[in-house]
Amino acid sequence: MSKQAIPQVAAQPLIQLVDVTRVFTAGQVETHALEGVNLDVQRGDYLCISGPSGCGKTTLLSILGLLDQPSSGRHLFKGQPVDSLSSNELARIRNREIGFVFQNFNLLGNLSVWENVELPLAYRGMAARERRERVNEALARVNMDHRSDHFPAQLSGGQQQRVAVARALAGRPSILLCDEPTGNLDSANGEAVMLMLSELHSEGATICMVTHDERFAHKAKRTIHLFDGRIHSTEHSNT
Repeated sequence: MSKQAIPQVAAQPLIQLVDVTRVFTAGQVETHALEGVNLDVQRGDYLCISGPSGCGKTTLLSILGLLDQPSSGRHLFKGQPVDSLSSNELARIRNREIGFVFQNFNLLGNLSVWENVELPLAYRGMAARERRERVNEALARVNMDHRSDHFPAQLSGGQQQRVAVARALAGRPSILLCDEPTGNLDSANGEAVMLMLSELHSEGATICMVTHDERFAHKAKRTIHLFDGRIHSTEHSNT
C-alpha cells in the first residue's frame, strides 16, 4: 500500500502585517504614511525596505518594531495581535524580542562601550554574571572586545555602529531592525557593517533593514520597494 504524502504546514510568520494603514493627523490635515501594506517576515529572513525619502520606510520599521501601531489593519507578532497587548507587554517584547540598530548609533556618551551594551540587559533585571557573559560574547562577535573600556567619542563611526549592533545582539532578539545602519558612515565602513550583517544572517539571525542606498539593498535576500506608502514591488536576490 502506497504511503500518502504528509501535507506540509507553512511556518507561522514571526511578524505579519495585513492591510496595514498608518495615517498621521495634524489639525485638519491627514498624511497617509502607509496604505494597505501586506507583509510577512519569517524567521531567518534578511529583508530590506527600500524607497525614496518620505515613502514610509521609517514608519513601517517603527510598526514592525512595536514603536508605533497601525491606524487600521492587523499586526501580529508570533501570531498574537499586537493591539491586544498592554503597554507593559509591548515594552517587554521590544526589550527581549527586538534588537534595534539606528543610523545615529544612539550610544550614551558617558558610558563605556561595555556599559552601553550591558544597559538593556540591566533593565531586564538579568543577573550580573549572565550580563557579563552576554556582553563579552556580543562584543567579540563584532570584533570590538578590545575597545570595551573606551567611550563612544574615542571611536570611529564604523566602530560605534559595531557597538550598536553588539548592544542589539546581546539581548538575543528574535529580529534585528536596522534603520539606515550605514547612513552616517563612509563607503568603506558602510561595506564593513553590511558584511557583518550578512555574516550574522548566515549564522541564523533574522534581519530587517531600511536603506535608500541601492548598493546595500542588494545585500538582502528580499527587498520590498515602497512608493507613496505602498509596496510597489518585491525583489529577491540570489547573493
